[in-house]
Parts: sequence; C-alpha cells; structure tokens
Amino acid sequence: MVYVLIVNFWCVSLIIGSRGSKLAITQANLVKNSLSEFFSEKIDMSIIKTKGDKITNSQLYDMDSKGLFTKELDKAVLEEEVDFAVHSLKDVPTDLDEDLQIISIPERVSPNEVFISNYLWDEIPKGSTLGSSSLRREAFSNFHKKELVLKPLRGNIETRINKVFEGEVDGTIMAEAGLIRLGLTEYIKNRFSTEYLTPPAGQGALAIIARRDSYKKNVLFKLNHFNSFQETFAEKTLLHELGVGCQWPLGANAKFDGEKLSLYAVLLSKEGEILSKVNIKGSLKEAQDLGILAAKEMKEFL
Repeated sequence: MVYVLIVNFWCVSLIIGSRGSKLAITQANLVKNSLSEFFSEKIDMSIIKTKGDKITNSQLYDMDSKGLFTKELDKAVLEEEVDFAVHSLKDVPTDLDEDLQIISIPERVSPNEVFISNYLWDEIPKGSTLGSSSLRREAFSNFHKKELVLKPLRGNIETRINKVFEGEVDGTIMAEAGLIRLGLTEYIKNRFSTEYLTPPAGQGALAIIARRDSYKKNVLFKLNHFNSFQETFAEKTLLHELGVGCQWPLGANAKFDGEKLSLYAVLLSKEGEILSKVNIKGSLKEAQDLGILAAKEMKEFL
C-alpha cells in the first residue's frame, strides 16, 4: 500500500468495476453512495465475473488463489474499461500490479468471524460437519479441539447460509462484515473475538483500486479513513513480508484504541498447533514497521 499524491483535475464521470455477487454489488453501491455525497456527476457500474466466481467445487488452499477474486477486475482498471474497482481488501494480493494503487480504504466494519448454525458453538456435538473452504478456519477449529468433520463449502453468503439450515452441513464460519452489509445478522449464532478466532488480514475493509496515473484518484481519496488504512496496512504488510496467502493458516488483526496501534497475529499448523503468536504495539504512523517486525518474529516458523 502506498500513500497517494493528490492531483486536482476536473472529473466528468466515474465507472465502478465490481464482481456480480449480491455482496460485491452492495459494497460497490456503498462506495457509490458515499461518492455521491460530494461528487455530483454520473457514476455507473460495470459487473465483471472473476475466476473465483466460476470455481465452486474446490478448496481455495488447494489451488493458486492469488488474485482469484480480483484479477479480472484489475485488468479492467488497467485497460481503462472502468475507472476503479471495489474489492474486499482480504482478497487483494499483497503484490499488486505496479501500475495499480490502493487509493483509499473506507471506514472498516467488523473484522470478526461469526458462527452460523442451529447449535451454539460451545454445544455443537463432536463429529458434526463444519462447512468451510478456509484452511485458517479449519486450523482454529482444530486448535479449539472441536473435533468437527470439515466439508468443503463454497458459494455466496446466502447460499452458504441456506446449506446450513437445509442440513447439508451443521454449521459454518463467516466474516461478520458481509452479514452486516447484507442485513443478515439474524443468522449469527456466535460472534468470536479476534483473539479466539483471528481473521485474515484486511477482513471487514474495502479497497478502492485505480490506475496509479489516474487523474480521478483525487476524488476517490476523499473516501479514505486513515485509521482503517493504517490498521489494514499493518496486517497486509505482515502478509507481504511473509510472502504467504491462504495456503497458510495465518490470522492477523490490528486495532487502534485512540492511543496505540496493536497488531495481533497467529500462525498455526493445519492440525491446530500454534506455531507462532505475536502481539506488538506502536503508534498509528508505525503501521508498516509493526507489520515488518511481526513478520521477522514469525518467519522462522514457516
């Protein structure tokens, strides 16, 4: 992530690039509505299908998942078919194309994970099925000795919820942010603390990505929430320095309490053994340094 040099040019209109899922369109519309508060010109949306949307029967950690949900959108930005793309930040690779730039991170919503089930998390019977395509969630489940049977579960949020209540699986773990944005929080059975089940870097945040040379980025930068930017900068720097993706069970969460920025990260084995745990603090301006320092402490365990 790089800070943006603002250049003032008159901006005639904007075209947003978005995936076609209900959540992606909802997130793009949230950005569009925020822009409309100070940008009076036309804002259109272009729906682009990604490779990740087309794969529904594989575990993500069994394949090369880098850019799985972002590559086609970023290509559209690079080729100027759209002015910018709205991504879930957790999906954005740390090695972004050199001609692209994360212009802004709007204010983050919950980074927490939640449990969807007819059972409470503490009461789900041993041997029950947990629908998940996340190695990190599988590892944390094993760490907490839940003795659940993991079953691949893909699809959009509504599809995964339906599969739980139709009995295909006994429960699943999801990002709370998506449920909040779609107004589906009634299905949440438990909400996990970020220490109990640590989320992936960037969870709960959106990333607005444009060409580095775009004259329209001065408008987009107005959506940036500095605290959210710095929190996620620390998390994503850790990921970048370690050079890992979803093939490793790694959770990372940074929080600013008004005085200090704390970065908490956990690296596990697939079986649920904690390999490394880091909890460091610094100033909000030291976000990148915290990420680098945490990676140095964890690197030997990869």
